Amino acid sequence: MNADVSRPHPAGREENSLLLPFAERDLPAGRHQFHKERLMARINEDLRTTDATTTAVPARTAGYRNPFLRRAILVPAAGFALAGALAVGFLSYGERGAPDGRGSTVATGPVLTTRIGSADAKGTPQLLDRISLAASSSSASGTGVRPDQFIYIGTRTAATYVKTVGGKASLVSEEPHMRHQWNSPDGTRGWLIEPGNTGPEGITLEGLDETGRTPTANLNAPSHNYLASLPTDPDALLQRIHRETRGRGNNPDQQAFTTIGDLLRGSHPPAALTAALYKAAAKIPGVVTVDDAVDAAGRHGVAVARLDEPSGVREEWIFDRRTLAFLGERTVQVRGESGEQGLIKPGTVVSTSAVLTRAVVDRMKEVPAAAG
Repeated sequence: MNADVSRPHPAGREENSLLLPFAERDLPAGRHQFHKERLMARINEDLRTTDATTTAVPARTAGYRNPFLRRAILVPAAGFALAGALAVGFLSYGERGAPDGRGSTVATGPVLTTRIGSADAKGTPQLLDRISLAASSSSASGTGVRPDQFIYIGTRTAATYVKTVGGKASLVSEEPHMRHQWNSPDGTRGWLIEPGNTGPEGITLEGLDETGRTPTANLNAPSHNYLASLPTDPDALLQRIHRETRGRGNNPDQQAFTTIGDLLRGSHPPAALTAALYKAAAKIPGVVTVDDAVDAAGRHGVAVARLDEPSGVREEWIFDRRTLAFLGERTVQVRGESGEQGLIKPGTVVSTSAVLTRAVVDRMKEVPAAAG
């Protein structure tokens, strides 16, 4: 099933190459799935390596390959940071990225920072209405997918986190890298390749959940077929989102905004649903327009955003100024300080992504020609 449905966000401590950097209480709730996926990808890869050199694991454990289908477990209050370097070619991720801990290929550099764009609620509903109209007329939607085909999403992504070496903490940011994901329409088959997280060949996203059952699609782990079943009336859709995410996040409105952002970035919904998601977002209090924002590919655009008050982090959806096409998403610390020792200051880009390619392909691991 699709997950990430990517973005959720880092900023914590790195002490072990198996446990990715994490943020304690500093991320907008609901964004943690992104980092859970990466942790599970790393754990699953390590398990596969261990299995090949030691004893076989039980059949259920060996088949448990899908990090996106385990939302109910792991650390519910911690977000795990991305890992990996920009791939040179498609699979040769090891050619770049200075070693950053045992078994890791994470390349880090200067902290990602940005000018904090001014936010204004005035005109935001009208902007979202225009974005919705553009989405409804777009041909780049996940419609007409055959059961034997796959949804491919190629995303450029990076994150910032607190790294501790020898008892000394410092703030670092990853070099942007590509994440390649394939999912069958029913969500039962899939593959993930992400440098630094999965190994050069990637990992399967098939498997049972922690109870040994076939996972059921939901808003936080949606399949394409599940998305096609959602209501396209904005009011009914927002009610559904509130109902299915009740009790999560710092407040219902922030959680609804985060959930919609995850769906826009990490899935390939039909045009009618995409349009409805934007109209539903216009009904959420506190949504504003940001005059300028930059995605992980360096593309500037106008953003629709909402501030998570407890954390001081603002989540921004970035759109092309001319076409209003969705470019990517980022989270920026705009108020206060967070992270260990308060190292994450206002203006820090906590996480960033750019959706470069969404396509329907005929085979698992088939990369569209336009993919990054």
